[in-house]
Amino acid sequence: MSIFEIIVSIVLILISLVIIAIVLLQQGRQANIGAISGAMDSFMDKGKARTWDQRLSKFTKVIAIAFFVLVLLGMILSNFF
Repeated sequence: MSIFEIIVSIVLILISLVIIAIVLLQQGRQANIGAISGAMDSFMDKGKARTWDQRLSKFTKVIAIAFFVLVLLGMILSNFF
């Protein structure tokens, strides 16, 4: 294994751990079901949660794209080194 492959492998492991953490921080799509059972949230709490989930969702997409680009780049460059 070359130094390049070791570095790419370490970065891929770190990015995959970040993706796992971000996905676990997000609320499920059915998080609003609590209204049916009588759970009440204030208007401000709903707005904060929505923006937080939107940020996490965008960050998840960016990190996932970076992960796939790094995998492809690593595969292509490993053939040359």
